Amino acid sequence: MKSDTQLRDDIQAELNWDPAFKASDVGVIVKDGVVTLTGHLASHAEKYAVERAVQRVHGVKATAVELKVKLAFDNERTDADIALAVERALEWNVLVPNGKIQPQVESGWVTLQGDVEWGYQRSAAERAVRDLMGVTGVSNLVKVKPKLSAADVEKKIRGALSRQVDREVNQFAIAVEGSQVTLRGTVHSWTERDAVQGAAWGTPGVSVVVNELLVDP
Repeated sequence: MKSDTQLRDDIQAELNWDPAFKASDVGVIVKDGVVTLTGHLASHAEKYAVERAVQRVHGVKATAVELKVKLAFDNERTDADIALAVERALEWNVLVPNGKIQPQVESGWVTLQGDVEWGYQRSAAERAVRDLMGVTGVSNLVKVKPKLSAADVEKKIRGALSRQVDREVNQFAIAVEGSQVTLRGTVHSWTERDAVQGAAWGTPGVSVVVNELLVDP
């Protein structure tokens, strides 16, 4: 197992390697494998990129994100301009169903609401807007309409896991209540954790995924 000093050095190296942001804008504190990120970034896209970079580092158990988005003067946009850009981004994204999502913008923060049939459509809507200029944050409140019974949902998730994850699917506990899926168990990496979560989101009828999987390298 890595020491906190080794883990911090690896995170700093990963941040320096990623060109999507300035590593000097990010402060990294590590204690017992839990990483706290501090600092100010120029966009929500940079903030998201930092979070993903840290999750790529082997040995990270959890992250506490205290990063703030502070837009540069020439990147500031009115809420009306951002709302128009969001509307067009959703309209032009082939993975987002037309007319199903209603965006709202307040002080640069985008809130997405509406109903879709698939989890991937919900995720696609968020990806479509989070990198737009002027966006300071995104709240994805889009709901996925239930299509299957709880037993069918669990069966489909386990089937997806057996195809995607290189371990026994019975190592994961999958609890289904209505359209909410709760995942419990232990995985070896953030990549594996993301794969399990992706399998759950890719199941029709799933609107909420509570990921309680622990990373134990």
